[in-house]
Amino acid sequence: MIIERSSVVGAPIGQVWARVVDPEGINDEMRPWMTMSIPRGRESLTIDSVPVGEPLGRAWLRLFGLVPFDYDDLTIAELEPCRRFHEKSTMLSMRRWEHERTLRPFDDGSTGVHDRITFEPRLPLVPLTPVLARVLRAFFAHRHRRLVRHFD
Repeated sequence: MIIERSSVVGAPIGQVWARVVDPEGINDEMRPWMTMSIPRGRESLTIDSVPVGEPLGRAWLRLFGLVPFDYDDLTIAELEPCRRFHEKSTMLSMRRWEHERTLRPFDDGSTGVHDRITFEPRLPLVPLTPVLARVLRAFFAHRHRRLVRHFD
């Protein structure tokens, strides 16, 4: 299943990129619904400083920032600094999880942000795919609103 979401952020691409690759910026987008830990021993990394193609370890997802409910076995498969990253991972709940975020500068100094999420739930959750798709659409809409609001 594929989900896509786009927004325009009122800030230059360099500022937006710095925000979307930083663990604090990522968690700010997800709050208050959840947060994501950094894999153990990788706390000083940002998305644009990780070794591309190398599994980084488990990033725990925490409901309301407190209750661990899933993990992302995180790998950044492709990286174009200040333009794009493509995460290809597995999760406890997902056989396949891909998150590709692309940034595009506009002439007025704003930045287009586009997310493409591809997911395939593990067997017990396959019947819930339509529900998961709705939840993920709403969650990424929330993330985009938070990112846009940060730069307002």
